[in-house]
Amino acid sequence: MLYGLLATAVAAIFTGAAIYINLVEQPARFKLSDAALLTQWKASYKRGLFMQATLALVSGVLGVVALVLTWNWWYLLGAALIFLNWPFTFFAIMPTNKQLMQIPLDATTPDTRKLIRSWGWLHAVRSLLGLLATLVFLLAVSRQLI
Repeated sequence: MLYGLLATAVAAIFTGAAIYINLVEQPARFKLSDAALLTQWKASYKRGLFMQATLALVSGVLGVVALVLTWNWWYLLGAALIFLNWPFTFFAIMPTNKQLMQIPLDATTPDTRKLIRSWGWLHAVRSLLGLLATLVFLLAVSRQLI
């Protein structure tokens, strides 16, 4: 059960960070000018990429270990949900990330703001995947307690 609890905790940390970005950081950056908005997004993206990628990977691996040790298939579903952040990020979000990273800070336009707004909606999917994974892991842990 320890690995299931750890998978749940790490998924919850991932989810908290992802939701923070959507509910706090994203709205705050939209109070900035276009150039400052992009500057803040680039700095935040570079720092957040490693953290969130690592959290998703660790949570997923812990979920798989919990599955192997308990044969509780809910752990597999939780691991799959948290792992989905990797392909979703690579295929759905990465093209937007690359576009934003290529924009020079002195060449921002209102389209830059639209692109970051679109990025925020894509990132909300990551928040949702994390939340669903956390809830499924909680269900898996609770089923072990019964």
